Amino acid sequence: MTTTAVVPNDVLRAVRIGLRMSQDDFAKAIRRAGVELGEPNEASKRLVQRWESGTSKTPRGVYARALERVTGRPVEALGFTLPVPMARVRADGKGGHDMDAGADGVTSAAATPQAAQLAAETYSGVWLSRYEFFSSSRNVTHEGKHYVVIVQHGNRLTAQSLPGASSNPDSPLTLDLTVDRNVVTGSWVEQTASDGYYNGARYHGAVQMLVEPTGRRMAGKWVGFGKDFDVNTGPWELRLVDRSTSKAALEQYSRPPE
Repeated sequence: MTTTAVVPNDVLRAVRIGLRMSQDDFAKAIRRAGVELGEPNEASKRLVQRWESGTSKTPRGVYARALERVTGRPVEALGFTLPVPMARVRADGKGGHDMDAGADGVTSAAATPQAAQLAAETYSGVWLSRYEFFSSSRNVTHEGKHYVVIVQHGNRLTAQSLPGASSNPDSPLTLDLTVDRNVVTGSWVEQTASDGYYNGARYHGAVQMLVEPTGRRMAGKWVGFGKDFDVNTGPWELRLVDRSTSKAALEQYSRPPE
């Protein structure tokens, strides 16, 4: 008999912690959002615990919409296992083809199994993220700084920038990382401010860093795409500033880095 491993939803947990909410606060916010949306729900601390533990993998529509309102993120970016349409090709009647998915062509995204190699260090805490990028339109090198909270489960790290903790206003950053001994590899996503220089553009890419022996600094490089579809790269580092993820610690670093 084959059983599916339960994988904790560290992304949702990191987002909640980044919002400086307890599980009970988060549930209350989801209920309020439901009322505001005209779709009352019965979100509870227990339900949030089930989501974060991975016991409940897919929120119903009424909860998904409330989650999006509370977090400001699409539900697809909150770590859930969502139904994924299995695309099928059909003629469009105009000499071309369209993609569609019938009711029988929907399947659940498979959960990623936990890697056998677990990280020896504990990386949970508040870190200062710093990267550099070259702006071709302004012909100058800039740096981006965020205070991020890292949540660890085994060899997986999920980083979420704290509210107001960016050198560029309203540019939330997330990282989804995997640790293999002293090597950290993963992806990053940053949403720029809608009224900023980059007009709300969403940037994403990959990152790989090495962890120093102290376990208090990771340094390496990022890779991503520019506006002209060229591949860009630059330095990226994370420095530990506080091992605590308490509400007081998160409030302390919910400010732009100096």
